[in-house]
Amino acid sequence: MGADAGGTTDKRGATTARHTGNRHGRSEEARQSVLEAADDLLVEVGYTRLTIEGIAERAGVAKQTIYRWWPSKNDILMDAFVQDVAEDLVPADTSDLRRDLRAHARKVALFLTKSDAGAVFRALTAQAQHDPALAARLRAEHLGKQRGYDRLPFERAVARGALDPGADLDLAVDQVMGPVYYRVLVTGQSVPEEFTDTLVDAVLDRLTGA
Repeated sequence: MGADAGGTTDKRGATTARHTGNRHGRSEEARQSVLEAADDLLVEVGYTRLTIEGIAERAGVAKQTIYRWWPSKNDILMDAFVQDVAEDLVPADTSDLRRDLRAHARKVALFLTKSDAGAVFRALTAQAQHDPALAARLRAEHLGKQRGYDRLPFERAVARGALDPGADLDLAVDQVMGPVYYRVLVTGQSVPEEFTDTLVDAVLDRLTGA
């Protein structure tokens, strides 16, 4: 239909190069399209119905292209999630511990409950219960790094003399963030700002003796 060996002819009679499975000019563009497609499709169809074929079709790349970069859909989802976390979950620094910690806890709660990446995290966490390799990768590539982000407001406060350097920061992180993850992953309860603010206030009142 107006096509030759070198391409296709559009409605205006112009000849365009024939695609061979990857409509993107650069591999990084294709990679980003795959990660975004995986995020979107997981939310739309759920983990069980998510397939490499579906991701490839949505991203506009060949299935073989995906398999060159990722051996499974879990690997795609993991890369998508790690990238999203790097962009979204670094806490702000206003030199006010209570304000920064409240904002960070709210941001984490919204990320886990409302964002596409949060849906990816919930799916990966569920799958990790049956996949030791995925569990190890989730801990190595996300949970450890996220723990560092969650500690940052406390560490900054210690550095500027606003918090006792002998304070148990790991316990403080557990007391603020633990209930958030418990609601998201176990009970399914909502995590409103009032809840995270109350957690932050309780922990800081204990740490500062307020």
